[in-house]
Amino acid sequence: MSSQIDHLLDETRQFPPTADFAAAAVAKPELYERAAADREGFWGEQARELLHWHKPFTNVLDWSAPPFAKWFDDGELNVAYNCLDRHVEAGNGDRVALLWEGEPGDERSITYAELTDEVKRVANVLAGYGIGTGDRVAIYLPMIPEAVASMLAVARLGAIHSVVFGGFSADSLRSRIDDAGAKVVITADGGYRKGRVSALKPAVDQALSDRGDGEQQTVEHVLVVKRGENEVDWVEGRDHWWHEAVPAASADHVAQAFPAENPLFILYTSGTTGKPKGILHTSGGYLTQAAYTHRNVFDLKPESDVFWCTADIGWVTGHSYVTYGPLANGATQVLYEGTPDTPHPGRWWEIIQKYGVTIFYTAPTAIRSFMKTGRAVPQKFDLSSIRLLGSVGEPINPEAWMWYREVIGAGETPIVDTWWQTETGAIMVSALPGVTAAKPGSAQVPLPGISIDVVNESGSEVGNGNGGLLVITEPWPAMLRGIWGDPERYKETYWEKFEDQGYYFAGDGARLDADGDLWLLGRVDDVMNVSGHRLSTAEIESSLVAHEATAEAAVVGASDETTGQAVVAFVIIKESYLAEHDPAGLATQLRQWVGEQIGAIARPRDVYIVGELPKTRSGKIMRRLLRDVAEGREVGDTTTLADTAVMSIISAQVK
Repeated sequence: MSSQIDHLLDETRQFPPTADFAAAAVAKPELYERAAADREGFWGEQARELLHWHKPFTNVLDWSAPPFAKWFDDGELNVAYNCLDRHVEAGNGDRVALLWEGEPGDERSITYAELTDEVKRVANVLAGYGIGTGDRVAIYLPMIPEAVASMLAVARLGAIHSVVFGGFSADSLRSRIDDAGAKVVITADGGYRKGRVSALKPAVDQALSDRGDGEQQTVEHVLVVKRGENEVDWVEGRDHWWHEAVPAASADHVAQAFPAENPLFILYTSGTTGKPKGILHTSGGYLTQAAYTHRNVFDLKPESDVFWCTADIGWVTGHSYVTYGPLANGATQVLYEGTPDTPHPGRWWEIIQKYGVTIFYTAPTAIRSFMKTGRAVPQKFDLSSIRLLGSVGEPINPEAWMWYREVIGAGETPIVDTWWQTETGAIMVSALPGVTAAKPGSAQVPLPGISIDVVNESGSEVGNGNGGLLVITEPWPAMLRGIWGDPERYKETYWEKFEDQGYYFAGDGARLDADGDLWLLGRVDDVMNVSGHRLSTAEIESSLVAHEATAEAAVVGASDETTGQAVVAFVIIKESYLAEHDPAGLATQLRQWVGEQIGAIARPRDVYIVGELPKTRSGKIMRRLLRDVAEGREVGDTTTLADTAVMSIISAQVK
């Protein structure tokens, strides 16, 4: 089968940075020149400029045993010291680190000095529980300041954290605790979500109890934050209240230096085999690239900016661009506990107005859901503080990109559309906002120091104007160091396909346009084979969203006797459109629209108008569940969905 992915949409609009933005930008064009001249030397410079090393490194990269890399491996540092103590020592202890907003409207402002004090106390509590270098701590918390403090306290001790998203079930939590062999769990009684308390401690109790194969064996202590005030069961000797243990602990704690390759965290991603993959990241290389990308991609000016990344800390975006990147750079950032539509649909815009957010980083799914409710909502708020917008999570279609720029960015704010993965640890492909002329929908160019290509099945470059498989051709500092406890699976999953070339295969399809800019086409699993043509779901979804009626669309390939696979679309309609139009006949109109926009080959066999799409809590659309519906099968596992009822509603609408 051909690996050429047919590309059918053309986008030619370009938006260069304004002269004022370019003149004041942090990242200049010479970054590309420096990185191209000496890639390893460039990363050595970044590590020295951006971080404090207790013991300076002399080796930048050891790639003698691929695919197992070592970066800065003879150097030593402390990750928490880099995120906290050094800013206080530099005289910035009074700078606000976290502007926290709870969903009910309670708030806290926490300075670098206060956060440092808290992290030292938590580190002493954990040390008292026997946590030291290499021990694992599971963190299962809502988006509260204690979540960030917990991650940093574990890092301070040279231990390894495994953050589990607070929406996951007791079974998911148990499998992750077991795989990592965690000794301590840090959780809360509950947290606020959609106007009510969502309990967390009961899921921990369930996870640690007998799930059919005995009680959990490795966890010795559970530290519990009181947040929801919901009733919880208590196991004496095992369970401890944060508000009792942490304030009583000493605030004296000297950050010890650890080797750069000391493991920092395990973050689990769903595996296709059902067993979650524990992606392992280490300290020096990861923190270097997290700080470098946060500073340059977001044009960070820590003295004046207010940064807000809306990701939960349960996902890698929350690790790199809520905890480690911003704090390593001494930034002030917003942390919000709740959902974007609680208690009203303008909650995010209200927060931007309240705190004067200057840099805003969110997911395309969130942007498309705001398009659904319409521009009248954000237009009620003063968003004039925003000077940079970012997108992360999946490809952003050009119409959503333009809406984001026009409605949220007042028609002139630069947008950085970032591509990266849990496995890459930090941003790999993005515009530099003061350098790159932005193209709606394109992730554009690899960052200075990063080497990316698009190849065919045999690993040969496809060249400009063609589509294929996205690969990373050189090791990078924040790269995963393996799958926890399973080096063979690591090699097989990411490196086996292009073993001869030594390329990392990302699992994504992409194309290069005539300028050599990169366009993501979604997961290769989401490419359809229609009458011998390989079509990207992302492009057909973009075409549907370009119609005036459509807020959001998900496209899947369903088995078809005639064409091999047929295009099936699930579409959400804008509320503003429904207020003025009768939706009768709209499905037929949309089928014709795609035929006109892209070509008859891409015209959907079926278009279903639905009220919602199945999404994970991080905003990714679960297309495999829609494929089940489109092919008339029993719907598969829905446990990771934000709303598990949504599939039964869709199934009823389709029948």
